[in-house]
Amino acid sequence: MRIAFDAKRAYHNTRGLGNYSRDVIRLLTSYAPDNEYFLLAKPTNKYVFPNTKTISPQSLWSFFPSIWRSCGCVKELRDMDVYWGLSGELPFGIHRLPIRKIVTIHDAIFIRYPELYSVSYRALFARKVQYACDCADVIIAISEQTKRDIIKFFHADESKIRVVYQGCNNCYREPILDSQINSVRLRYNLPEQYILTVGAIEPRKNLQNLIKAMAIEHIDIPLIAVGGKSAYATQMATLAKENGVDLRFIHGIPLADLPAVYKGATVFCYPSIFEGFGIPILESMCVGTPVLTSTGSCFAETGGDAARYANPLVPEDIGIQLRHILDDATEREKMISQGLEQATHFRDDQVAANLVRVVLSEQV
Repeated sequence: MRIAFDAKRAYHNTRGLGNYSRDVIRLLTSYAPDNEYFLLAKPTNKYVFPNTKTISPQSLWSFFPSIWRSCGCVKELRDMDVYWGLSGELPFGIHRLPIRKIVTIHDAIFIRYPELYSVSYRALFARKVQYACDCADVIIAISEQTKRDIIKFFHADESKIRVVYQGCNNCYREPILDSQINSVRLRYNLPEQYILTVGAIEPRKNLQNLIKAMAIEHIDIPLIAVGGKSAYATQMATLAKENGVDLRFIHGIPLADLPAVYKGATVFCYPSIFEGFGIPILESMCVGTPVLTSTGSCFAETGGDAARYANPLVPEDIGIQLRHILDDATEREKMISQGLEQATHFRDDQVAANLVRVVLSEQV
């Protein structure tokens, strides 16, 4: 079988959509190696994908790769059996091809929280997602929350939707030595105890209310925020200083160092307002660090009974829950044990089996 992927984000995105794309490609090529796999994108040297072939825009299309990806690549798909849009869209015109069309939709945050996105982005992406929902043979939702949103906002046919949870990079499941933890402590000037949060430093991730929560509870352990530089990060640095919270940023950390940074934390706190899945929750549980995250959205699907939850809109609630975890060593040990068990539900073999089942069944 010849399977083609939209690989733009696999090659070019270092955040959640890129991680998901790379993971799907890795799992399919590893667990279903008899197929031929094609990556449609303008490649880079940053990522290597064994057992795949790359199809990139040629001639004039090489000057307009975004347009090629949105519609021009369709002619490259005529000899394919399956096309899989890994990040919420399918190329316009693909509905005319008699091939199996799969799309993964991660969330509908741009509709739920329109104030976080430009008008032009919302209009363009709403059109893309609607087209994908209408013409896909199968829609993969990464959580039950996303499935509900696809039906609510795009009136998607529920019979086409499959909920397939994602996993995380295997580096988080490998043993982490004390020497590795000590090494990252020195490299990033980390204290012996710290609260960790990981993700894009933007309003939706809710660093503001975490800072307020720590101030309310007079928590004097440093807060380490891992993520990219942003105007919001600068605002949060000012807020933390005004509230007496020791906030420190780490920008541009390589993946190889992240597991030990997670492992060295006393608590991982992820007070996001809304997510499609929340991979950092799983990453933290895999290394054995207690997780405090948000009520609502998809968070309980990822964290299960292993995480503890607080209302992300109420700093007092975040603070109370965080204080309880910090002050109760027995509770932390219980959360670590529960987290390691919860993480087993998202192992490679389970995720891969579900993905392969979606690809291989119900052929057009």
